Amino acid sequence: MQMLNFTVGPVMTDPDILKISGESSPYFRNQEFSNIMLENEQLMLEFMHAPSHSRCIFLTTSGTGAMESCVINILNNKDKILVINGGGFGQRFVDLCKLHKKDFTPIVVEFGHQIKKEQLYFYANKGYTALLVNMGETSSGLCYDMKLISNFCKEQGILLIVDAISSFIADEIDMLALGAAAIFTGSQKALACHPGIAAVVLAPEALKRIEDNAEVVMYHSLKLALENGNRGQTPFTPAITTLLEINLRLNKIKKEGGIKVEHAKIVKLSKDFRTRVKSMPFEFIAENPSYAVTSLHPINVGAKFIVETMKNDFGIWICPNGGEFADIVFRVGHIGYITEEYNNKLMEAFTTMNKNGLFNV
Repeated sequence: MQMLNFTVGPVMTDPDILKISGESSPYFRNQEFSNIMLENEQLMLEFMHAPSHSRCIFLTTSGTGAMESCVINILNNKDKILVINGGGFGQRFVDLCKLHKKDFTPIVVEFGHQIKKEQLYFYANKGYTALLVNMGETSSGLCYDMKLISNFCKEQGILLIVDAISSFIADEIDMLALGAAAIFTGSQKALACHPGIAAVVLAPEALKRIEDNAEVVMYHSLKLALENGNRGQTPFTPAITTLLEINLRLNKIKKEGGIKVEHAKIVKLSKDFRTRVKSMPFEFIAENPSYAVTSLHPINVGAKFIVETMKNDFGIWICPNGGEFADIVFRVGHIGYITEEYNNKLMEAFTTMNKNGLFNV
């Protein structure tokens, strides 16, 4: 039985892209691979709406690797940093700043709730130089008010670094309009390729900082990645097959109408699910949900039970949560190779569980 995957990463992959992963990885220190990498960069810059003279580099790492790389390569010990912390991934930025001994202040936002203007502007005119935010806080499913955050950063002259690991493609992103210095995503999210690559888009402001900052790391050096990226290469052996998958995926998006068309597909699937799931005994968690994922609280049964039952009885993966919300919240992803037919199967499974009284065990 084929398992349907409604998690938020790794997600299901287009069969055409899977053909690439069935082949041996080719040799990559040649012009052929460089051309593919340079094309990957240009397409990512286009789809992210990056400002002129921006760059995109591809790190062989997870999304957390991209978070850490930005913290240690773009920021320095003179920075005074704000970290928006509304869940597990906001906490990860906090942990990274602690580990690397950065001067930072967390803005604690209630789980699933939108940041308020007064929370943010409390820190106006207090010398802050950078702000870190997970655009889509995947643990709660919330999409932050990026216009509010962007305006605050512009008014205060604050460097904005955005984790869009789950939000890229799923939520509208215009890097130029946001005035963001860096935005990054992961290959296993809405790009719907295998894990292993983080794409980091860097505006000129971030590039200047990377150039001026002293080197503090080798493998996650953005300076080395940029130098090698000039010729379409990476400083060390990358996840070659995943980069080839990304190339096919980006070109398919371009061929099929561009990033807006791909975004619209995700929006349609997520809205369809949210409309239909209202009939179930669940509560929505996020005030302003990302289109990438819907977070739900089952009223009369533990979330772990629902996740396990969907897996064991219906062959469907939905996404568990971690920490204190592990048995309170489960999540349903809307990214990856998901079709309306798969959405129907998911809802049929929920309906069967409901009719059998499993939501009241």
